[in-house]
Amino acid sequence: MKKKTKFDRYLEEQLKDPDFAERFRKAGEAWDVALQIAALREDSGLSQTELAKRVGTFQQQISRLESPGYEGHSLRMLRRVAEVLGASVKVKICRQKSPKKRAVAEGGLLRRLLSRHSPCRRP
Repeated sequence: MKKKTKFDRYLEEQLKDPDFAERFRKAGEAWDVALQIAALREDSGLSQTELAKRVGTFQQQISRLESPGYEGHSLRMLRRVAEVLGASVKVKICRQKSPKKRAVAEGGLLRRLLSRHSPCRRP
């Protein structure tokens, strides 16, 4: 097993704080989006300026989308960028805690079907 670094131990300690842990999780989500866009763009051999022209926006907007600190992504813009890059956007919203139990009449067939095909379910 790999030995923990000072940073690993520090991060573990910081993650015990719920506020820090939530900010860290959200930063990771933004980082993932930024890295995916940049990687797809580079794999396509496009500069930010070239991608911006094809999407119908400005280079600065592509730069923002590729910035790990940016959280203003719109689904519409992500779809436009993905389409130009030959990709698609998939969004998954996962429940953090188990929902309150509902009466049988409140269950609904649609809810049961959706829960079977949830991208958040663990096998």
